[in-house]
Amino acid sequence: MRSLLRTIGVFSAVIATVIIVSLAGVLLFLFSLMGFKKSASFAMYKIAQMWARLLIVLTRCKLTVKGREHIPQRGGVCFVSNHGSIFDIPLILAYTGRPLGFIAKKELIWLPCINMWIALLGGLFLDRKNGRKALDAINKGVKNIQKGGAMIIFPEGHRSRGQGLLPFKAGAFKLATQSNAVIVPVAIAGSYDIFEKTGRVKTVSVDLVFAPPIVVADIPREDRKRQLADRVHTVIADVLARDLSQTAP
Repeated sequence: MRSLLRTIGVFSAVIATVIIVSLAGVLLFLFSLMGFKKSASFAMYKIAQMWARLLIVLTRCKLTVKGREHIPQRGGVCFVSNHGSIFDIPLILAYTGRPLGFIAKKELIWLPCINMWIALLGGLFLDRKNGRKALDAINKGVKNIQKGGAMIIFPEGHRSRGQGLLPFKAGAFKLATQSNAVIVPVAIAGSYDIFEKTGRVKTVSVDLVFAPPIVVADIPREDRKRQLADRVHTVIADVLARDLSQTAP
């Protein structure tokens, strides 16, 4: 009963705060259309960061964060993370310390408020069924990173939902290889247990680790397509197995 009441309370609070934040987002979106896109995007990031931290507090999860000193404060960055839960994006957004966008399914462009959030944060809507549009989205992401922006990539392709670390898709690293970005591997353990495992919000231990960065430019161009995916996968698997409560396969 306690977990059910907590779940109802958390989701009620989330809905209420999303409405409030979305109203602020509408104003910021209008400012961006008036030529203040950079300022509007940064303001939206700070609001989203506060919302993400509030969400973490509401779930009452016992969060441990390590390795934030490995996050470059300037320059283009790709955060590459395992993906077990819907809570992964709020966790990363709350603790990177810098604005970042992410790749979203094209269907989300039709969701009011959500589409505005994604756009203001520098996210991309990817149409996997249309090669030309997908390439255009990737190119926009590359340009954003080359200008000093940051993106988050989930190379497993979908949430693992408690299955452990899945194989990485080499094509997911195009943003990093084409932009010569610095890659920061991210390992998350326990996020699936917050809600999705049982359908109720649970007070569980969650670990978030930022591993030492990998400089793409240091890897020969001809080796990047496969070597980079394998290298990042190994780093995240080692962190999960060595430092966190989840055991990587």
